[in-house]
Amino acid sequence: MLRIGSLQLDGPLVMAPMAGTTNLPFRIIARKCGASLVMTEMVSAKGLVLRHKKTLDFLASDLDERPLGVQIFGSDPAVMAEAAAMAEESGADLIDINMGCPVRKVLKTGAGGSLMRDPHLVEKIVSRIRRSCALPLTAKVRTGFSPQEDSFADVLRALEAGGADAVTVHARYVLQGFSGLADWTRIAQAKSTVTMPVIGNGDVTGSIMAADMMNSTGCDGVMIGRAAASNPWVFSALDPFNTSSCDISAAERRRAVIYEHCILLKKYMDSRRVGFFMRGVLLRYTKGLTASTAFRNSISSLKTPEELMEAADRYLSSLKGAN
Repeated sequence: MLRIGSLQLDGPLVMAPMAGTTNLPFRIIARKCGASLVMTEMVSAKGLVLRHKKTLDFLASDLDERPLGVQIFGSDPAVMAEAAAMAEESGADLIDINMGCPVRKVLKTGAGGSLMRDPHLVEKIVSRIRRSCALPLTAKVRTGFSPQEDSFADVLRALEAGGADAVTVHARYVLQGFSGLADWTRIAQAKSTVTMPVIGNGDVTGSIMAADMMNSTGCDGVMIGRAAASNPWVFSALDPFNTSSCDISAAERRRAVIYEHCILLKKYMDSRRVGFFMRGVLLRYTKGLTASTAFRNSISSLKTPEELMEAADRYLSSLKGAN
């Protein structure tokens, strides 16, 4: 089993932090579906330190999702350290540093993927957080900023020297964004560069692929992101949420998780935005299913949770006769 510092996980599959997706309701769903660790959306360290309400809201948590990692982003060691301490005080189980975000407005601040250019600053940030926070500390990195600016090995060594407990490697350069194929050989390179646990990330869409990544790279765990957004059962060893077919039991599973997810949205999210989030859930969970295009079009004008749930129930019931 995967161990990160003092945190013993019950499996090797970890949920990736995803902006706009990994809110509290989704994290509870992912944990129940088998993720051994869930992550918040990336949280601005500066926003936390300045006590911005919308930023502080990212720290809201529930026992049903534990263990929980809080991912912070920034470039000022002192601010990052204070933000990590605030996350620890809020009840987080782990702190993760975002070092791979390719979004331009984040890069312009020197945060996210820009940190892949500066191993010295990386070590300063990690060591400063390490002094202010006792929680397990990880970082999510890319394989370099670009092929021309590849400081991957130096960044890995800086993380370990600063006191990080593990590293997650998204096997693409920052400037690739999500284009091209993930280069899993770079995950293997990380394993040969540092002694701390290495978690692989990139293009894993199922539990079989996760096992392939672990076997081919020697990584200690696998982080899954985009595939989990529409298929939280990706964390299950059996991966029963298979969108290539839909028998009665699969339809029932979908109905059950959609219903639970919507209940969680109503419980935890701003009531004025529940319909918005619920529509997103339905769009993700029905992607690729029989006649899903017509269903997805039909809910575009629906606004209330009740209307959306009624439409979802009718659609999922219809799948029974289509298979």
